[in-house]
Amino acid sequence: MADVIYMKVLQDLKHRIYSNEFPDKKLPDERSLSESYGVSRSSIKRALNILAAQGIIFKKRGSGTFVNPLYLKNQPIFHNEGSNLGVTDSYQIDGQAPSIKLLNFQVVPANEDLQQALFLSPGDFVYQIERLRILEDVPFMIETGFIPIKIIPELSLGDVEGSIFNYVEEKKKNAVTKSFMSVMAAPSTANDQALLALKPTEPVGIMEGIFFLDDGTPFEVSTMRLNYKYMRYNAFVSLDSE
Repeated sequence: MADVIYMKVLQDLKHRIYSNEFPDKKLPDERSLSESYGVSRSSIKRALNILAAQGIIFKKRGSGTFVNPLYLKNQPIFHNEGSNLGVTDSYQIDGQAPSIKLLNFQVVPANEDLQQALFLSPGDFVYQIERLRILEDVPFMIETGFIPIKIIPELSLGDVEGSIFNYVEEKKKNAVTKSFMSVMAAPSTANDQALLALKPTEPVGIMEGIFFLDDGTPFEVSTMRLNYKYMRYNAFVSLDSE
């Protein structure tokens, strides 16, 4: 129940920020928000911490909490319907999110690398999901992900044809809010060239890493191979120890 409460506060605050309901860019203090929403201060604090981690707000010691001006300037990059790091929300042109073509969906045993990355035991299984992302009728990304079955045992074919991160947020009341990513480029393979319309002389962009739920649980090991023309990675970096 507590997870549902903080998620509702989080989503409402994001909507209010997106609608520019704080013209002075300053949010009410935690006590005022707690009273206005009728929830505990711990729920308010949890929602604010996620917004801060996403770079939507920042806390200025002794002054209060403010909306990040870069968020207001670059809402297509920051804004999404959920609170996660999903590709569906990250790549948008004029409000048009990518469509998905499912290439492969099966259950496989977790190998040693996946066991280590996802904190699994020998004998645990994962979903192997391969999808082609398409933007304005142009394929631009091949995405291969591995997700532990024990986290979402009821995942269906229909679910993986949409945003999995949004599905987890809506059904499980967990958000994918952290990741460890490596970004690089490499020569394109024959499969890259066939699916992404690349020439043999053209490179492919690669983003690979681990995504985590907001409670720290490793959720997915993912590799994304992109047409280099669509290679874009936006990151919010905080050097604040809090």
